[in-house]
Amino acid sequence: MTKLSVNINKIATLRNSRGGDIPNVVRAALDCERFGGEGITVHPRPDERHIRYQDVRELKKVLTTEFNIEGNPIDSFTKLVLEVVPAQVTLVPDAPDAITSNNGWDTRKNLDYLKSMVETFHKKDIRVSIFLNPDVEMVRYAKETGTDRIEFYTEAYAREYATDRKKAIEPYLKAAIEAQKLGLGINAGHDLNLENLGYFARTIPGLLEVSIGHALISDALYLGLENTIQLYLRELKQTPKTNNDEKP
Repeated sequence: MTKLSVNINKIATLRNSRGGDIPNVVRAALDCERFGGEGITVHPRPDERHIRYQDVRELKKVLTTEFNIEGNPIDSFTKLVLEVVPAQVTLVPDAPDAITSNNGWDTRKNLDYLKSMVETFHKKDIRVSIFLNPDVEMVRYAKETGTDRIEFYTEAYAREYATDRKKAIEPYLKAAIEAQKLGLGINAGHDLNLENLGYFARTIPGLLEVSIGHALISDALYLGLENTIQLYLRELKQTPKTNNDEKP
């Protein structure tokens, strides 16, 4: 079954907009776990405009599900991850001023660098995932880095889903099949929501985890956090996973 990791960045954004500690990020994360979330994801950025480095430290003390820390492995990020030792680190090539993640790694161009970073995190027994566009060549070079998993950047799929979902998912399916052949685990995230998640989850073979934040937290404003998490879990778990919905 595909696991749901809840990205709580937007909780921190709301808190930071007024200062203080409302809403409380740690309490929100614990509630997400209590309501059925199978992991917590954070993406601290250098300016700490949402999740702060200290939040990451406090979360590590109390979480009981898988903790996934995303980000560009600049020195400060790398030091934080090695200090906290989460279950998983997801390497994302964000520019410091990026509003949100907007591209995957060029694993061919950055092969040596990514190899070095994977080795660094593996020394602490941290599982590594590399953020990728759905490109077979990038998957092949990701394998050469020694990474455990890849995470598909799903913005293009989400954008094109309403127009032609078969066309939208085709490159992801091809890349996922290649990843499976190479023995890479598959994660996915970015703009997945209640409308497009189920189709993606049942079509992509070997999908281990999705991390969802913006849409899930937005839905929770209308539906409540507990109900929303259950709805996302239902999309992942009540639809039988098959490998035959689409052909590459």
